[in-house]
Amino acid sequence: MKAIIYRDNGAPDVLQFVDRDLPAPGPGEVRVRVAVSGVNPTDWQARSGVGHPKHFPEITPHLDGAGTIDAVGEGVDQSRVGQRVWLFMAAAGRPTGTAAEFTVVPAGQAVPLPDEAGFDVGAALGVPALTAHRALTVAEDGPRRLRPGALDGKVVLAAGGAGAVGHAVIQLARWAGATVISTISSPEKARLATAAGAHHVINYREGDPAAEIRSIAPDGVDLVAEVALGTNLSLDLAVLRTRGTISTYANDGGKPVELDVLQNMVLNTRLQFLVLYTAGPEPRAAAAQDVAAAVRDGALPVGEEHGLPLIRFPLDRTADAHRAVESGAVGKVLVDVRP
Repeated sequence: MKAIIYRDNGAPDVLQFVDRDLPAPGPGEVRVRVAVSGVNPTDWQARSGVGHPKHFPEITPHLDGAGTIDAVGEGVDQSRVGQRVWLFMAAAGRPTGTAAEFTVVPAGQAVPLPDEAGFDVGAALGVPALTAHRALTVAEDGPRRLRPGALDGKVVLAAGGAGAVGHAVIQLARWAGATVISTISSPEKARLATAAGAHHVINYREGDPAAEIRSIAPDGVDLVAEVALGTNLSLDLAVLRTRGTISTYANDGGKPVELDVLQNMVLNTRLQFLVLYTAGPEPRAAAAQDVAAAVRDGALPVGEEHGLPLIRFPLDRTADAHRAVESGAVGKVLVDVRP
């Protein structure tokens, strides 16, 4: 089979397009013929070695993807052969990610993909959708699971709604019944956040964004899903309701986070930091189940018309796909593994 591998951390040039033997699924595993591989910031960070120590002599990158199960290991129902699936955390703690024609993953990390959902949808789920789910389910007085109605009466602020996680936050929050506000930095990103389903879109670089948000939510925002905590914290606190939650999954821009302790004490702010790797198996499994339900309801479409442009590369240009993600491409970067 054809695969992308790297043996040393470094720039995208360390990625090699090679031939490898077909992997065999072990007990509790499935082998998937990959159609589309999704690329996330964590993939290039792992390749470069930023915050991700390398544990294997050779690694096939990428956590997310979609394809068809073609073989199962011992203990896995044979009826899963031929099942269309989306994959998450394929390369987490393993050397076999989705940037290959075939990959092997634990059966629970291959989630059934409905026939009406394309492989592009499946490959765009994984890290962004599960992260969005986690961000929306950590409030002290909020739901632990998402379904239609779970966020009725809640106001969610999706920072950076044109990003992959922000896009998923908008879609999942709207599916669950929340009023969704998104902050963006340009008219083009406003168009994308609106297409994703945000009820209100506010350019944080213009006017008085806090006043605009407060005019929509006079009592304050219940939950903020935050991508740039250092930059946005003052705005978040200006619009957060008492006992509200800020769920932060990144700190884009790297600005240091400075907390006014008294302000947060008075607000009873809940600051929740999150990453999928250490969230625990039960929250990840719950998130996968709820995301699968949202997919079945048609709530997580992708593409320009749905607020998440798709940027595609063939497998032998995976290095260019990494460069696109590293350079901040707006949309979802996908690698077409098989036609």
